[in-house]
Amino acid sequence: MNLNLILLMIFPLLMAFAAASDLLTMRISNRIILALIFSFIILAMIVGMELSQFAVHLGIALLVLVISFILFSFGWIGGGDAKLAAATSLWLGPYITLLYLVYGGLFGGALTLFLLAVRMMPMPAQMKNIVWINRLHKGNSGVPYGIALAAAALMVYSESIIFTSLLG
Repeated sequence: MNLNLILLMIFPLLMAFAAASDLLTMRISNRIILALIFSFIILAMIVGMELSQFAVHLGIALLVLVISFILFSFGWIGGGDAKLAAATSLWLGPYITLLYLVYGGLFGGALTLFLLAVRMMPMPAQMKNIVWINRLHKGNSGVPYGIALAAAALMVYSESIIFTSLLG
């Protein structure tokens, strides 16, 4: 298998892991965030990203981090979601991040509406012993927004500089 194809899979695999982690535990580990950051740095060097371009990616990620932590301070998103959005923006850069955030908002809204509808229904007896399903069904457990963020990231990943550089 071509090494570039393996490298292309790093980002989607980390996104899938973040989404699954948020779904099952309502947490996104800092290890996932650090893996996203360090793998981006390594891949940026591999594809020969210019330092000025790298700085722009970093600036966008920091801006998203500040904005998302403001949202976190109001209790609108979780801390892991804020860090995931910023680390994802590092990969996407200035042009794709806005589209990513729009998709994330749309997917997050749909996920929230879906969970609200499910929470209004009684839980089937067979599912009451499944911890993560029981947690999701509770009205005070929040929304695993990392699922929406990961789905949005996967929607736009093919437009990223890393993706196009490794594929081309």
